[in-house]
Amino acid sequence: MDRTSFIAALALAALTSGVFGLGSQDASAQGAAKPDLAKAKQTAETVCAACHGADGNSAVAANPNLAGQGAEYISRQLAHFKAGVRVNPIMQPIAQQLSDADMASLGLYFSQQKPKSLAARDPQLVAAGQKLFRGGDGASGVPACAACHSPTGAGIPKNFPKVSGQYADYTYAQLKAFKSGERGNDAGGKDADGRIMASIAQKLDDTQMKALADYAAGLR
Repeated sequence: MDRTSFIAALALAALTSGVFGLGSQDASAQGAAKPDLAKAKQTAETVCAACHGADGNSAVAANPNLAGQGAEYISRQLAHFKAGVRVNPIMQPIAQQLSDADMASLGLYFSQQKPKSLAARDPQLVAAGQKLFRGGDGASGVPACAACHSPTGAGIPKNFPKVSGQYADYTYAQLKAFKSGERGNDAGGKDADGRIMASIAQKLDDTQMKALADYAAGLR
């Protein structure tokens, strides 16, 4: 069994053992329920920790940091995994076990965790990334990333995610996924922010994507 299958199996075992304790409430009632941070903490420590760390600070660059990310952005991505808007062999079966209330609670829990600081690695990439992030590229039609993700990379809650302090490897992988159409091409039109990023990524070359990813990692 490879690592991906092993992690998925562990997570599903935790789910089916009753970690989430889903009841028979309808979705609307669950969505209206007050966030259960105690339950979210338990879920984070028993299910999410394997990939994202119990406090949302991932130990592996391939997995995103969730600490300090916008609550609604996290819950929306979980909903997208559950609905198949986003495809991932680990996240989809996990998200399918979550109620609306579970997803909202997890979003709030991780948003309240303190992110650990990361640093950019390549000074030359940082300089190019800073220029793109702040001013875009008029020649290719790339807008400034700061317009949606803010000059500090904190994002705009509810609409656009926090990108500061994210692993450069993960950000680069997502930009490539947007460019290839792996992300942001859902037929149902549910992933509006994904479609925006897909159209922008089409205009970025590989060096620009690496530069943006490295620069964003060191933003505060």
